[in-house]
Amino acid sequence: MDSNLLTPLASQAYQRAHNQAKTAPDAFWLDEAGRITWIRKPTAGVKRDADGGDRWFSDGQLNTSWLALDAQVEAGRGEQVALIYDSPVTDRIQRFTYAELTEQVARTAGALAELGVTKGDRVVLYMPMVPEAVIGMLACARLGAIHSVVFGGFAARELAIRIDDAKPRVVLSASCGIEVDRVIPYKPLLDSALEQATHQPEATLILQRQQVEAVLQAGRDHDWHERVAAAQPVDPVPVQATDPLYILYTSGTTGKPKGVVRDNGGHAVAMHYSMDVVYGMKPGEVFWAASDVGWVVGHSYIVYAPLIYGCTTVLYEGKPVRTPDAGAFWRVIEAHKVNALFTAPTAFRAIRKEDPEGAMLARYDISSLKRLFLAGERLDPPTYQWLKDLTGLPVLDHWWQTETGWAIACNPVGLETMAEKPGSATAPTPGFQVDILDLNGQVCGSSVEGAVCIRRPLPPGCLAGIWNDPDRFHQSYFASYDGHYLTGDGGYIDDDGYLFIMGRTDDVINVAGHRLSTGEMEEIVASHPQVAECAVFGVDDQLKGQLPLGLVVLKDGCSQAPDDIVRELVGMVREQVGAVACFRRAVIVKRLPKTRSGKILRRVLRQIANGEAYAVPSTIDDPIILEEIGERLATA
Repeated sequence: MDSNLLTPLASQAYQRAHNQAKTAPDAFWLDEAGRITWIRKPTAGVKRDADGGDRWFSDGQLNTSWLALDAQVEAGRGEQVALIYDSPVTDRIQRFTYAELTEQVARTAGALAELGVTKGDRVVLYMPMVPEAVIGMLACARLGAIHSVVFGGFAARELAIRIDDAKPRVVLSASCGIEVDRVIPYKPLLDSALEQATHQPEATLILQRQQVEAVLQAGRDHDWHERVAAAQPVDPVPVQATDPLYILYTSGTTGKPKGVVRDNGGHAVAMHYSMDVVYGMKPGEVFWAASDVGWVVGHSYIVYAPLIYGCTTVLYEGKPVRTPDAGAFWRVIEAHKVNALFTAPTAFRAIRKEDPEGAMLARYDISSLKRLFLAGERLDPPTYQWLKDLTGLPVLDHWWQTETGWAIACNPVGLETMAEKPGSATAPTPGFQVDILDLNGQVCGSSVEGAVCIRRPLPPGCLAGIWNDPDRFHQSYFASYDGHYLTGDGGYIDDDGYLFIMGRTDDVINVAGHRLSTGEMEEIVASHPQVAECAVFGVDDQLKGQLPLGLVVLKDGCSQAPDDIVRELVGMVREQVGAVACFRRAVIVKRLPKTRSGKILRRVLRQIANGEAYAVPSTIDDPIILEEIGERLATA
């Protein structure tokens, strides 16, 4: 630890903000709300709604799209670049000023309005990493419509599930996406999803890309460019602070995705605050979140936070490697004078794998870069140290979730930079009151691992509910510990006040920063006609953090070749979840270890697969099974 820097417990600026948010949350956050422009400034702090959610600024009125665009133009930023689109897969770079982006969004909102979209309607986006994805999101917000972006890597079945839950009036999509050097037609996937879905949208708006021309269905499908060119720009629609801005589906332990609802007002305040305190940015600087608009990082830190704060944001349609090489990130930083980069550790593990000595960095000037931010999965100490040694920059781990929308814990560089401690996300962000609780709901002692929970009220920007499912909202997050939100992660706080996150406590795994349900994969594997039972769980992977592994018991009398079954299982998960699942390994076993009550011992299976020491549970029905599975995994 750098002795010249403070720890969380010693930082006066941090402790002052943390204590103010803890003891007087209404006053603290109403003061922060004064930093953004409202149509009607709020006077109300936090209130508990009928579904049990913590809702902020209920009497406030604003429009998030106006705040991110028109307000910046009015503040004199019209000629500043708002959005940089960098696409190595199409060899294209495009820049939009705040004035140009405002005009594009207003016209696209006009096209949506002509298709019948009004305040409160849902619009699903199934888009690649192109400017129109950002424009579409902001156009929905301009109308007060609720957008739901579905990651383009998901298969048709996953898209259909989300369409049926959100019930959109319109779907926005494109003719194709591009994966390194492979073109992926999107329209056939969308058509398949609509065939599987019960709900049918009234219209789709399709962006025709030059790599593939989609076949449009007359009466339902509309050409994006034609409709937008013919549309009239529309003014922003005022919405209440508590009106939904978007729905973002995250994996649930039941296999059915949870539609996390984010409101307008609390989200805008949190985004503005986080750009300052968490990332230490200044208006006019260049911020790059190397993520996808289909994930929460893309929502928060490609689209909304940088624009609300008056920064320039980078939209990158490429990979850390192979587009064209392991110097891709360094090139983008040099080309666009990036001041802060935020990505998942997986990205730098991939770069390190192809360029272990960091030789590619010498080709580029990254002197504009001030800090590196890592999140989405555990930042392992070797990756942390490699980056520190290579760049000489602050490498800042921070921890958050789709549900919170911004960092629960961080090194609050906008207040004061604290000493880095590898493996820790530093301290709870002011506004998040983190407790480590034992099974009885008691606060654990220093460095004692337990369930990581957040004391209520949750700060602005956190989830307002689960779309159309208040019971699941309560049971998933608030039923386990009275007065606390359950994060689903385990961890501890050490003597210096540093928070360490040790991993998930449910069956959601983290594959390269993407949260995926092993329960859903398990349902798919179990549906194979030759599978009697199965268990899918996450195992450690040096590159992606975790990968799913399936253990499969076949039905008696099965005559099909095991290798053929495994290939079919891999194909089924890829088809129904998508390539993002990275389900590539299934192992045939004679039986699965269970308790006497019939529960599969997944934790022990994970330990065996990871080569860790494990204790044989006293409740197991037959301990010999564990040895058999260990031998099978060693030889498979």
